[in-house]
Amino acid sequence: MSGLSLLPWQAPALSEALDRLRTSAAVIHGDAGGGQLELALALAKAWLCEAPRAPGAPMAPGCDACPSCHLVDQGYHPDLKVIVPEALQASLGWEHGPDDAGDDKGDGKKRKPSAEIKVDAIRQVVTFSQSTVSRGRAKVVVVHPADRMNTIAANTLLKTLEEPPGHVRFVLSCGSLDDLLPTVRSRCQAWRLPTPEAAQVREWLQGQGGTRLSDADAEMVLAAAGGSPQGALELLQMGWSPELWRGVLPDIERGRAGNWASWPLPKVVDLLQKLCHDLACLCAGGAARFFPADALHAQGQLERLTAWSIELRKVQRHADHPWNGPLKIEALLFQARRAVASGKRV
Repeated sequence: MSGLSLLPWQAPALSEALDRLRTSAAVIHGDAGGGQLELALALAKAWLCEAPRAPGAPMAPGCDACPSCHLVDQGYHPDLKVIVPEALQASLGWEHGPDDAGDDKGDGKKRKPSAEIKVDAIRQVVTFSQSTVSRGRAKVVVVHPADRMNTIAANTLLKTLEEPPGHVRFVLSCGSLDDLLPTVRSRCQAWRLPTPEAAQVREWLQGQGGTRLSDADAEMVLAAAGGSPQGALELLQMGWSPELWRGVLPDIERGRAGNWASWPLPKVVDLLQKLCHDLACLCAGGAARFFPADALHAQGQLERLTAWSIELRKVQRHADHPWNGPLKIEALLFQARRAVASGKRV
């Protein structure tokens, strides 16, 4: 699809997946932000590729030269159906269909793109799978992230997953396999996306958008993203810097909203959860995971941090709600300052 390509370290993973994924329905899972959608699309391109192959020859990646590969790259292949949540379509810059995000709610206002895969999209998949092949190879359905299917959507897909008609292949992708409904999991061949070496990811990050990161800074942003390569890139695109990251705790202690407060609310909540996690680990004698240890201290009380963690989880469940941004950030900052206080009243 337009704008997406294999990550540099994924070529061996693609060859292995082509060799091992033999069933009509597969699910690719792995660490969040590891490139599952890119690999799923590369699999689809390979399965649809029209380059000549000798009988019995192993499957090879798409040739990037035949008409089918060009159609996949442009997002117009008649035998490929890609289902992603409306919100992800918007972030990727993909065009919306007539029933997608941005439609009028009936009162002249635009509705917010959904983060779920809804039943209407899966009904389109069922109809698509029942139609004939257009170009003679196969039909492929990509669903990402499959754990975003709501219960009705997932149940609608079950029968087609179990008995796909004709030459239809399904490739679902997600983070943790446990996030999928067991009924969906049981109908798919599971394949875990290998975790790339840290050095490969650091080198890739250093080449993105002229960031000119040092090895230490690339390692720090990767830790800030919980080890997710695409998560680290997203942080960089939002203005992440070592100075910003090291300044989060001092900002909060002073009751000051740093540059991170201008991030989308779900990202601010994620940042605060990571800070809470690391401070609690330090209080319990453990090691920080997301922040440099020398940017933190263990003065807060573990009970207070635990209570803060519970409150942040409540906020996380509704972080996509259209809150008044500045007021919500102010409330979160006040809550955070109380949680990290060293025993004195704030």
